[in-house]
Amino acid sequence: MTTPEPAPMPTWANAAPPGAWLRSPAALGRATAVLLGLVIATDLFACYADWLEMDVTGELADGVTGANVIDRADHADALYGMAGIAQGVALVATAVVYLCWLWRIRVNAEVFDASRHRMKRGWTIGAWFCPVVNLWFPRRVVADIWDASARWGSRPGHTPVNAWWTLWLLSVVVDQYAARSYRQAETAEELRKASTTMLFSDCLDIAAAVLAIVVVVLLTRMQERKVLSGELPAPPLG
Repeated sequence: MTTPEPAPMPTWANAAPPGAWLRSPAALGRATAVLLGLVIATDLFACYADWLEMDVTGELADGVTGANVIDRADHADALYGMAGIAQGVALVATAVVYLCWLWRIRVNAEVFDASRHRMKRGWTIGAWFCPVVNLWFPRRVVADIWDASARWGSRPGHTPVNAWWTLWLLSVVVDQYAARSYRQAETAEELRKASTTMLFSDCLDIAAAVLAIVVVVLLTRMQERKVLSGELPAPPLG
């Protein structure tokens, strides 16, 4: 009597790199989307503070004075500072959860198709913190995950990823310029211009956060759909 041979491991499991196994990204995806919504809320608060600052500094630049204007200026400055703190806290909290989600979907994507990734797994986190290369490495990581998570045989475009990354970079550049202009402003007119630029920066950040939510939701759904549809393993190359 012969002993039956053990059932072979699934091809996709054999192809997965060491330490890579499928885990649902749904919970982390929802948490990331909610926190990005919090970022949008703090940006909206910041837009209101920017508008007040712009309004009162415009009056001061036009020569309008008086106790009422001074009180409004103090109120606008206080809100401006509060908005900055709220934005910072929301950004840090969102970044932590976002990176956890990104790591999860990167590992899943390696299980789907390890050949799709042009960069090692460590760059999933490290790409965001390395100067200069953080201008394009994170986008490349996400684009590779997008390709590996798409249906086999499809030619997925990167439009949502590219749009999100373009707006994100633009918002960072404008924010840095606005912050420097605000610190260096010496007159009410210069403060008004800096506040206007900061308002534009916060609006860009809102748009980038909305697109980030779109990318998070789409990628999470793509991965869940791929697992549930039984599209594993990857077809042979060539």
